Amino acid sequence: MTSTLRRVYHISAFSWYAFIVRYMAAKDGEELPAGIFVYGGPWKYLTFLNLLLQMTFFGLAAVNDVQPEKNTASTLSRCKDFLFSVFAFPVGMFVVVLFWMIFAYDRELVYPATIDTFFPPWINHAMHTCVLPVLLGEVLVQPHAYPRTKHALAALGVVGLAYLSWIIWVYLSVGVWVYPLLGLFSTTGLVLFFFFNMSVVTLLYLLGDKLNSHVWGKMH
Repeated sequence: MTSTLRRVYHISAFSWYAFIVRYMAAKDGEELPAGIFVYGGPWKYLTFLNLLLQMTFFGLAAVNDVQPEKNTASTLSRCKDFLFSVFAFPVGMFVVVLFWMIFAYDRELVYPATIDTFFPPWINHAMHTCVLPVLLGEVLVQPHAYPRTKHALAALGVVGLAYLSWIIWVYLSVGVWVYPLLGLFSTTGLVLFFFFNMSVVTLLYLLGDKLNSHVWGKMH
């Protein structure tokens, strides 16, 4: 893909996510369905945090695009590649995969029907569906330098523990689980569910690495 088309792709993706994040943030002040945005606002939802992550990555990618082509080893370029490979791709794919798996089983466990009167269907797909094709598009747009696997998984583990601690704090503070599904688990079940989720994220990280290698071969 030419540098011009790559810039257009990154700017378009950044603009799209900025629009969705602004839309979500504006909802915080409206009359809300029971349990939605209680304590912590949208900041407690992995979906919203992922939107911020995607927006940040594509913003960095757009800025990096204006650098000289030879400057691929710059700090910004390394940060962009690390952000995509370790966080944006595996976390973004995780949000899509896990959300729709649970939704298909019982939507009330993750996205109660009462939310439909608050968020129109298109915003649901913007948050939980469109992320996937945009990420796959990024894989095709340019190669990304992947870090050592052990460093990447360590970083994912730290972030995963931080988010788990956050949602437990929310529950201890207001007595409401961020996701109704979590209320079905015992303490042991929560631990096992966390490790299951981290296993899925790990597999998605490895998938991203394989796709990057398959598409770009020895170019990256």
